[in-house]
Amino acid sequence: MGYEHQKDFGTPKAKSDTMVSLTIDGRAVTVPAGTSVMRAAREIGGDIPSLCATDNMEAFGSCRMCLVEIDGMRGTPASCTTPVQTDMVVKTQTPRLEKLRRGVMELYISDHPLDCLTCSANNDCELQDRAADVGLRDVRYGYEGANHLVAPTDNSNPYFQFEPSKCIVCSRCVRACADVQGTFALTVDGRGFASMISASQAEDNFLSSECVSCGACVQACPTASLQEKSVKAIGLPERAVVTTCAYCGVGCTFRAEMRGEQLVRMVPYKDGKANRGHSCVKGRFAYGYANHKDRITSPMIRDSIKDPWREVTWEEALGFASGKIQAIKEQHGAMALGGITSSRCTNEETFLVQKLIRSVFGANNVDTCARVCHSPTGYGLKTTFGTSAGTQDFDSVMDTDVVLLIGANPTDGHPVFASRMKQRLRQGAKLIVIDPRRIDLVRSAHIEAAHHLPLQPGTNVAVLTAMAHVIVTEGLANEAFINERCDTDAYAEWAAFVSDAKHSPETLEPVTRVPADELRGAARLYATGGNAAIYYGLGVTEHSQGSSTVMAIANLAMATGNIGRPGVGVNPLRGQNNVQGACDMGSFPHELPGYRHLSDGATRELFEKDWGVSLDPNPGLRINNMLDAAVDGSFKAIYIQGEDILQSDPNTQHVAAGLEAMECVIVHDLFLNETANYAHVFLPGSTFLEKNGTFTNAERRIQPVRRVMDPANGYEDWEVTQLLANALGAQWHYTHPSQILDEIARLTPSFAGVSWAMLEERGSIQWPVNEKFPEGSPVMHVEEFVRGKGMFVVTDYVPTDEKTGPRYPLLLTTGRILSQYNVGAQTRRTANTVWHAEDMLEMHPTDAENRGLNDGDWARLASRTGETTLRVTVTDRVAPGVVYTTFHHPATQANVVTTDFSDWATNCPEYKVTAVQVMPSNGPTDWQEDYREQAERSRRIAGEMGAEGMMEPAE
Repeated sequence: MGYEHQKDFGTPKAKSDTMVSLTIDGRAVTVPAGTSVMRAAREIGGDIPSLCATDNMEAFGSCRMCLVEIDGMRGTPASCTTPVQTDMVVKTQTPRLEKLRRGVMELYISDHPLDCLTCSANNDCELQDRAADVGLRDVRYGYEGANHLVAPTDNSNPYFQFEPSKCIVCSRCVRACADVQGTFALTVDGRGFASMISASQAEDNFLSSECVSCGACVQACPTASLQEKSVKAIGLPERAVVTTCAYCGVGCTFRAEMRGEQLVRMVPYKDGKANRGHSCVKGRFAYGYANHKDRITSPMIRDSIKDPWREVTWEEALGFASGKIQAIKEQHGAMALGGITSSRCTNEETFLVQKLIRSVFGANNVDTCARVCHSPTGYGLKTTFGTSAGTQDFDSVMDTDVVLLIGANPTDGHPVFASRMKQRLRQGAKLIVIDPRRIDLVRSAHIEAAHHLPLQPGTNVAVLTAMAHVIVTEGLANEAFINERCDTDAYAEWAAFVSDAKHSPETLEPVTRVPADELRGAARLYATGGNAAIYYGLGVTEHSQGSSTVMAIANLAMATGNIGRPGVGVNPLRGQNNVQGACDMGSFPHELPGYRHLSDGATRELFEKDWGVSLDPNPGLRINNMLDAAVDGSFKAIYIQGEDILQSDPNTQHVAAGLEAMECVIVHDLFLNETANYAHVFLPGSTFLEKNGTFTNAERRIQPVRRVMDPANGYEDWEVTQLLANALGAQWHYTHPSQILDEIARLTPSFAGVSWAMLEERGSIQWPVNEKFPEGSPVMHVEEFVRGKGMFVVTDYVPTDEKTGPRYPLLLTTGRILSQYNVGAQTRRTANTVWHAEDMLEMHPTDAENRGLNDGDWARLASRTGETTLRVTVTDRVAPGVVYTTFHHPATQANVVTTDFSDWATNCPEYKVTAVQVMPSNGPTDWQEDYREQAERSRRIAGEMGAEGMMEPAE
């Protein structure tokens, strides 16, 4: 598409079924009641000049540019703050209005630099456009006297700059930070002529302030006062392509704005149904990794992991890889082969990887990081509701009265959704937080949780069972909903179970460490506070009782009738952009696409006929089983697309041992990641900017990913998988991902009505999409559960086998931070490192004092499986006895200390509970030193920096 600005109607769309008819400049218009005169005019093609108005924020009425005349009304009211009325007659252009607007514009221009021809916003500046609109040709007031033209520029933020000299103090940035983002980092400091935009306190700049760099202020600014540095460096864009972000599971829609083959900026798309025109620092700015010097764009091979890499042609690399796989299959059989799909790749690419492994390798040894993080969601929700996904769309939160947030930190992990949640909380919704840490949402600007339950890590099931005890024993259950929609026998058994006195908050308080009164208050609020919605994350699933916790959550929702309408539901917040899609596409060793078990003969026959092969009816190996089998000598080769299991999976030393034992490790990625240290074949991947396809976000929304630029490696990722399959004897002939999507729709009931043409027309749609739901399914289980009757499941609390004791008296839990993403392979190669350059260990002041540790000190973090060192942050965010860190940096390798304990139903690793000891340290552990040396040796590339040069270390 060419470049044109997104249409701005000045004020938000009114939500009313009542229609109002009026006349604007002689033209009749009918709009919903509550619509502003400005919006009504713009909807019929008019364009009332304005500077402070924009349609993602409520009207402000400060710029005095949008004045109109209305018959029978005194003065010249601002059109942005004036609602339409029946039979109103409006004039938007008269000599009187021309004179007033021109006078206002003169005042703005008299204190504004006259450098339009050299300004980076020339032809992309609302002030410039509005000056032309009102016919301004001269400024009567002159440019002498006091002004703001010499105000210094703030260049502290790595992505945008603030030029106060070009600021007109319209307050759009301040309101965007408050109303859209919800951070309240910006303010108007001073009064009258001294008014100026300030980031937090007077002594702060944008970098040191509370600004989270979401870009809302930059997007709102009508001048060049706040502008991306990339625009200044490259120039204004000349075309734009709408695509989907490749970071978290929110799935924001962006306009990739291009100049030639250069990406100028990513601008949140106003019509994006997941993000509604908002963004975070990662999606908005952290795309520079696509052109980072560490990126590998040529295939490489080596005979041994001790050898340097050799760059080769695609033909040689594919021949080398296929030869290894075929030889292993002939000698050891298909069960010696397997692969891992990526939650960062498209649905189409993931579908092809599992198809490759099942139909070409000949075994079901396929797994994905989606199982390593959210498989309990699939198991738990399928058992209770009948489908393995969340129930709502993101818009649903705006109808919620009570938010129950458990095991999730959306301001860091899912920031755009968190902004929507904060909007609703500021409107009066109540919040319950169940988390060992005091996350930002417990108390931040204009928000305070009604209840924070700081549970002991690993006691989720006990807390939820205690809440259920209160709801049932105090008669707060929704009996009508239960009798109509649920299996009443299952409910009776569950109600008897939770009613037992041993499950009361008082009895369980020593286990959970949650005050009984606080827990009772939270349970009552959830049951009686109106529409109640549960949102959860990896703090629920990554436990030995992850599946039990998901079912306990579902039990609460059913018991209170909070299912099947807007504002309620059970909503998993997915960690990566296509976790939901990776699950949907059959990335598990026991399930084909659409969550259908391999043991179902009819389903297997459907795929066998379509693919022209026989499929093994037996489930394959999960990642941990593949690694175990490799150490035992029976598993020999693996194809890994877009995952870094050496950094992301638990017990790093065991992962390394498994990879080292294999004869052929094929890594298909953008960078020589940590897993590539043990690889024999490296196939370069493509970024989301270089491919077509679809992602499915946390709300089941299928969205198109559109190619913005040519792949630096020459191929999109699905093409690489097809080349490998054909090198192994397959005869695949896909020419575009739309053909793969057609195959998915043909074989997967929930995608039956989806096509590329539909997505091009509609933008996105939420599965299931089929004959029953041709328009998609924003809210699930509306009239009945997918399984028929909702199934209550007894979830007894079983303590984890990971115990604290004298040697390891603390509990470690892990999570993410706003500026970094997952293993950091992308975000560490951007300027985001200015906010988070290393993983830090959060520790309560009491625990730190007992160990002689101060803020910033190096500490040794040790568990039964391994040890590492990192620096300490002393904070009361965590409770005594609990420590917390992130896992974004390979220099730390936090997962060297996590254990092999996992969820009882799905083997999802127990990342969130590890018994550890923390002691002062003088520097890296021996293991860290050995690891760094091995990584440096492994990254050597023949021909670079001499005969055997070394890549720059990943950290």
